[in-house]
Amino acid sequence: MPLTNSQYDAIMRSYEAKQRAVRHRLEHNTETVYRKIPDYEDLDRQVASISIEQGRKLLGGDEGALAELRQRLRALSEKKVSLLRAYGFPDDYLSPVYECGKCQDTGYIANQKCSCFRTEEINLIYEQSHIKNLLMTENFCSLSYDYYTGEDLEKFTKAVQICQNFVKSFDKDYRNLFFYGTVGTGKSFLSCCIAKELIDQGNLVIYFSASQLFDILSKSTFDRDSIEAASGISDDICDCDLLIIDDLGTELTNSFVSSQLFSCLNNRHLRKKATIITTNLSLGELRDRYSDRIFSRITSNYDICKLTGKDIRMQKKTAASNK
Repeated sequence: MPLTNSQYDAIMRSYEAKQRAVRHRLEHNTETVYRKIPDYEDLDRQVASISIEQGRKLLGGDEGALAELRQRLRALSEKKVSLLRAYGFPDDYLSPVYECGKCQDTGYIANQKCSCFRTEEINLIYEQSHIKNLLMTENFCSLSYDYYTGEDLEKFTKAVQICQNFVKSFDKDYRNLFFYGTVGTGKSFLSCCIAKELIDQGNLVIYFSASQLFDILSKSTFDRDSIEAASGISDDICDCDLLIIDDLGTELTNSFVSSQLFSCLNNRHLRKKATIITTNLSLGELRDRYSDRIFSRITSNYDICKLTGKDIRMQKKTAASNK
């Protein structure tokens, strides 16, 4: 699901706060008008009494009661607007002013989420993903082939196509990606490109470096002071639509890390939740550092993309220094 229950509740609480603010502002404005224009309050009383009167006539079988009610209410409305103008108030001073006029700050239109809700949802998912700022610069719009040549370019071009297909079929096909190769060749960049597209579609994407991931899993297991706080994130790690584990192999690897990694990958595989892993390790180093079952899980259930070439970060730094 795009949001956890706690995230959904947080958004709905924000809408409740908006509605309270609208009510308070309207109550304040009404008190101001009644204080400065006593005749206005009398007109409001007339609206209520006329509505009751005409309602009784309608129930009694008077077929013209409804039309008469509309006519009398229209006349009262015109008098109220004239009074507001005469005392320098805008026509809509006693009308509720919503941040979103489409849903009137409820978040829903009928049973469908309003566009403003979707905006709140996406913003919250961005915050949850830990890569909000990163995705502003690392996305398909900023993708460039200029740093690759020859066989390196062929591999990168193929990887880009795989990533674009991954996004297009995300809601229909369960797939995982494994990017490996030399430093600075675009592995993390491509994972961010995918994250940006899927987050903008409303999917819950969580991005961790390998060291961050295993630190959280460790706290949720051993640190009593952090267990409650970390447990919610641990649930999200298993349930989010896409988990990105960046720079696998940079963490301090031990038996706990290996078992936690397998548990994470296995749980997500059983739930058909997509995972992307990036690493500078070769496939041989991956097999030697982690267990055979992790190596088997990745090579059996992941699309493998190898990227090679010169370090793009160093190329950019050299180009900037030569200007």
